[in-house]
Amino acid sequence: MQRPADAADLDYGSISALLGALHARKMSASELLERTIARIEALDGKINAIIVRDFDRARDAARAADAALGRGERLPLLGIPVTMKEPFNVAGLPTTWGFPHFRDFRPTEDALVVSRLKAAGAIIIGKTNIPIGLRDFQSYNEIYGATNNPWDLGRSPGGSSGGSGAALAAGFGPLSIGSDIGGSIRVPAHFCGVFGHKPSLGLVPLRGYSLPPTPPVPGQGDLAVLGPMARTASDLALSLDVIAGPDELRDGVGYRLALPAPRHADLRDFRILVIDTHPLMPTGDAVRSAIGRLADRLGRSGAHVARASASLPDLADSARLYMRLLNGARSPRLTPAALAEAQGLAAALSPDDRSLQAERARGWGMLHREWLAADAARLQLQQRWQQFFREFDAVIYPVATVPAFPHDHSEPFEARQLDIDGKLYNYSDACFIWADPASTCGLPATAVPIERTPTGLPIGVQIIGPYLEDRTTMTLAGLIEREFGGFVPPPSL
Repeated sequence: MQRPADAADLDYGSISALLGALHARKMSASELLERTIARIEALDGKINAIIVRDFDRARDAARAADAALGRGERLPLLGIPVTMKEPFNVAGLPTTWGFPHFRDFRPTEDALVVSRLKAAGAIIIGKTNIPIGLRDFQSYNEIYGATNNPWDLGRSPGGSSGGSGAALAAGFGPLSIGSDIGGSIRVPAHFCGVFGHKPSLGLVPLRGYSLPPTPPVPGQGDLAVLGPMARTASDLALSLDVIAGPDELRDGVGYRLALPAPRHADLRDFRILVIDTHPLMPTGDAVRSAIGRLADRLGRSGAHVARASASLPDLADSARLYMRLLNGARSPRLTPAALAEAQGLAAALSPDDRSLQAERARGWGMLHREWLAADAARLQLQQRWQQFFREFDAVIYPVATVPAFPHDHSEPFEARQLDIDGKLYNYSDACFIWADPASTCGLPATAVPIERTPTGLPIGVQIIGPYLEDRTTMTLAGLIEREFGGFVPPPSL
């Protein structure tokens, strides 16, 4: 069997390119898998992205894929190596969410997303690292240690899908599946120079993605979504088609997925609002300058670009609402002591305190009637975004205020600070604020790399679009990729 001339075609090829090589019999699925395994074994010691390895079963799956390919079968991911974020249930592999007391938990059935990937021919090779409880923009825990950014081993790859971002940048397979409630797909994509898609809320089913030992029942998160990470925009679209759709045990009885086509196919037809600042948090100069240059390039390419709009919903109010909803959604994972501390802080706050700290505190231990009030405010905000997207097709928005920052595992977490151009800000506020408004209102958001800093760190943006118009944001990401360049491998690899 003929091999590709360039080994980089195997390490960094897109899914479509790898499928083309498999179909043309330039390589076998087993050869592709062995190349991927050898690369992981050679390079992952210093990166620590793939923390659960399932190579023996992957080899069996690759042999089965080769047999299917030999019979002329064609599936969307047949023979493609794929990694999963650690919290996805994969039968027989540990699912811990980074908590040591779940170290020995091994589910007996696959998450629905995993089942769909396997049905599409994907070969699951292992799981990627996370922060404990998925609560950080770094990826480290007591069980598996810390994951390093392939662009700079002293820096974070992001979180909570940081292992997935690092794996893609390092060439450990072309696709990884992550999750996002507070930027957990988008931030690792930005930090590692890859692509990520936070789907519209409810588009990808959550069954089998739950804190152990919760049974894998159908359901929809309040803010959380599952989505793909890859090295090209087209791979995001391909893989989303595989994993999206109603859960057969609940909505599949009466619903079918029929996402609308992208609004436009040509960059010149897009109406884009570019935002590089926030009323509650500064944007670092490296990120803000890169977004400004992107806006200029888009304008010169013929896109309709605006830098301000009276139709834009209030970002400060939206961020405060998001902080309340986020901490309400995550509060069951707090320890009793932490919950008591949070409730005490909330009780001490003035009712008219509208700081982000206040909204975080009010979200902890939220009563149902309080959640209903917050949800009503969210519905009103969603309507304002719906009106906004009659005037614009997409918003280009920072993913984070800075590029990948140095590791900081200091405790307590709430005391951490982030350096933004020489001034220190609250770590949580500075990191989480950019997940809004896509997370708050369930909007699709596609992260795309746009350039690198003078020191070589990647910089990305997120493209936010109308609810259920995921194809519009991914298409615009692909046009930006085609016109201005997308992923490039880290030079040290």
